[in-house]
Amino acid sequence: MLDLASLDGIRVVLALAMLGIACASDVKKREINDIIWIIFGAIAACLIPFSGDITEELLKIGIAMIVAPIVIIIWRFGLFGGADAFALIVLAALTPNFSLAHGTITPFTALTNAVLLSIIPMLVNVIRNSILLARKQDIFEGFNETKKKKIIAMFVGYRAANPKFGFSIEQKQGKYKKLNLSLQHAEYAEFCTKKDTWITPGIPYMLFITAGFVLQLVYGDVIFSAFNAFLHA
Repeated sequence: MLDLASLDGIRVVLALAMLGIACASDVKKREINDIIWIIFGAIAACLIPFSGDITEELLKIGIAMIVAPIVIIIWRFGLFGGADAFALIVLAALTPNFSLAHGTITPFTALTNAVLLSIIPMLVNVIRNSILLARKQDIFEGFNETKKKKIIAMFVGYRAANPKFGFSIEQKQGKYKKLNLSLQHAEYAEFCTKKDTWITPGIPYMLFITAGFVLQLVYGDVIFSAFNAFLHA
């Protein structure tokens, strides 16, 4: 019988291996084979009998699985792909509410950490665009748009000379260009191939989920910790 420390170590290694494989596939092929979730989901089930108390372990997994319906709804709304939802569900089974830190962990920690980390590209976008504007470059040349939409565009995208992995957020209306800031479905939107156009970066969300899980391991829940610190300030 494995001791709990060894079992936890195995779970973490397996979770990181799963996410690493998924990230590599997503970056290289822009798709992830569902067999990954089947294999690691089966492994998670096989590890249950090795825990000290099977009933307690099933209860922990059941609580962690609260995240499942939420991520499925998010997937169906197109905010991220099905692979991202499956990754979070299998993580809940493989490492239910686990952290190497001492902070409070919730079933949503990996997800909320990922959401926070996904803000970083927006900050990079606005800094990049602000620098170009400071250099007197007309990044909105040819556009007939409101100031409000231009400000939003500066956060969500940038003007790319030769876009590779990004989704177009501009469209032609008569002799002017317009910004299309409507939500695009993560699984069905096609990458932009048009040169010198405004795009929003197509960064695989799996990278944020992986980073969010690593942050969960070494720190815990960022939002919960910040809220707790605010209450005790």
